[in-house]
Amino acid sequence: SGVMPFMMMSLRFGIASIALLGLVLFKKCKITKKEVIAGVIIGIFLYAAFATQTIGIQYTTSSKNAFLTGTNVIFVPYLCWIIFRRKPDKFVFISTLLAFLGICLLSVDVNELGSFTMNKGDIYTLFCALFFALHIISLDYFTKTYDTIVLAFLQILFACIFSIISAVFSGQLTTTMSTNGLLATLYLGIFSTFLAFTIQTVAQKYTSSNKTVIILSTEAVFGAIFSIIVLHEHFSTKLLFGCILILAAILISETKLNFLYKYRRKTV
Repeated sequence: SGVMPFMMMSLRFGIASIALLGLVLFKKCKITKKEVIAGVIIGIFLYAAFATQTIGIQYTTSSKNAFLTGTNVIFVPYLCWIIFRRKPDKFVFISTLLAFLGICLLSVDVNELGSFTMNKGDIYTLFCALFFALHIISLDYFTKTYDTIVLAFLQILFACIFSIISAVFSGQLTTTMSTNGLLATLYLGIFSTFLAFTIQTVAQKYTSSNKTVIILSTEAVFGAIFSIIVLHEHFSTKLLFGCILILAAILISETKLNFLYKYRRKTV
């Protein structure tokens, strides 16, 4: 697209911030000091996740980047256990493991497994997964107390501010952009940032961090499906099993297999 990474982050978060500001004004939301503090915390994690992913992808392959980013599904339940003293039940352990295995199948080439080594880019990407996990957990914590639209606006606004600072210090701030760059930025700002993170923020008020990260792991499923439909990539057994494992993880996480217990009671 011709747009440098931190400049792209600044623009996508900036576009989303403007859209969310309009939503905040329309709803006549009042922003409190505590909400601003919460927004700074969530925004730092969001910015850090994108920044480390942006740096990491420069030194590693896209498949390893996708795989390592997906390890946040493992980080979340254990971080919740450490931070909030909420020990995950067996269904959380099973569902996160299945989601992780599904991501492995969808994002890692079998031929690469024998030579899978860690480099500087992989380390950055692991930190990216950690920050995405902390972003999910912080949203879970603050959305139970504060206005979700306000939190959505503030986290994006502060992520934008941190991105602009990074763009300035890295010499990536520019005013020139190609037509393709502009279109890509508008898409990222509206669909991948404004809509995606607003919906996630509102939704997390009504669900847990563990369920959220498992549901978000379906990104790998949709990525695989659209790669087949749009890019005409080969449909493989590995891809099919990866999708099945992630969908099974969601089923176990959401139902805790209660339907099986009900079936057993009826048949006894």
